[in-house]
Amino acid sequence: MQEEEKEKQEEQWVNPIDPDKIAENPHLLPYAHTVGGAVIKPIDKGRVKGRAVAAMYEQTDLQLAQIKEQIDLLAEQARKLHERVQLSEEIYQTDMNFEPLIGRTYYLYRRSNGLTVLSMVSPSEWGSKPPYAFVATVKMLADHTWEILESVQSEDN
Repeated sequence: MQEEEKEKQEEQWVNPIDPDKIAENPHLLPYAHTVGGAVIKPIDKGRVKGRAVAAMYEQTDLQLAQIKEQIDLLAEQARKLHERVQLSEEIYQTDMNFEPLIGRTYYLYRRSNGLTVLSMVSPSEWGSKPPYAFVATVKMLADHTWEILESVQSEDN
């Protein structure tokens, strides 16, 4: 008898939840299926890609700027080396009556006829009337090129 009563109660019981609103596999839903579930928002793929591309361009622009600085530095070093070679060629074609030593400072003068002279005498040691026009103070480097320490052009600028 009790079994019959249980069967009658089960037949009379109706589930209050609409069967169309029940998920068979709630863990596969693209959104939270309970009140306390984590908020799941769909990803805006366009925005994500846009941010990634913007970050990529920013990083590559920074790297290109660094490379440009390095190129500029190398170009400046090459220009200075070229100037040293030109100055060295000019000095080695000058009239010098001594053998210059590495690391010593010398003075380059220009005669009235346009030819240059390398001297150990500084412009201040000539007195009030130097015989030549001062061009530059130079130093012989270990590679036998010359470095300009001071020149008339740098004083004018």
